[in-house]
Amino acid sequence: MSTHRLIRFTLNGVACKAMVSSQDTLIDLLQNQFDLKGARESCAQGLCGCCTVYMNSKAISACLSLAWFADGAEIRTIEGLANGETLDPVQQAFIDAGAFQCGFCTSGFIMMTKKLLEENPHPTEEEIRHYLVGNLCRCSAYPEIIDAVKTLSRRAG
Repeated sequence: MSTHRLIRFTLNGVACKAMVSSQDTLIDLLQNQFDLKGARESCAQGLCGCCTVYMNSKAISACLSLAWFADGAEIRTIEGLANGETLDPVQQAFIDAGAFQCGFCTSGFIMMTKKLLEENPHPTEEEIRHYLVGNLCRCSAYPEIIDAVKTLSRRAG
């Protein structure tokens, strides 16, 4: 039997509330109640990175997090990275480098790249590969993804 409860949280800078069940995952909440489709469920096991979002500034797999855990939290999704019509520099770098093919995994890679560069503005290629190891691209856009991260690193000065 499912139990429901009201949660309150901040989503991409906006105060929100939602009624969630004990079985709802964060990805369910984002997609079904807020129509945010950037984070995608692919493996449902936290292994592919497609559902990466930030909860309280920490990158998490939204497919593994129960929606209840969002109560009182700050959630940021790929949709919340842009500033109005201006894309986040990471988003723009991925476009400029052609760092996607089908685009299914792109939001997860962008979210993790942004975290990587916050923690280490000038990563080596080995550090980039290590940091992004939890993100899978089935189209093999890896060279372009690495190029996008390197370009951003050079821009950081």
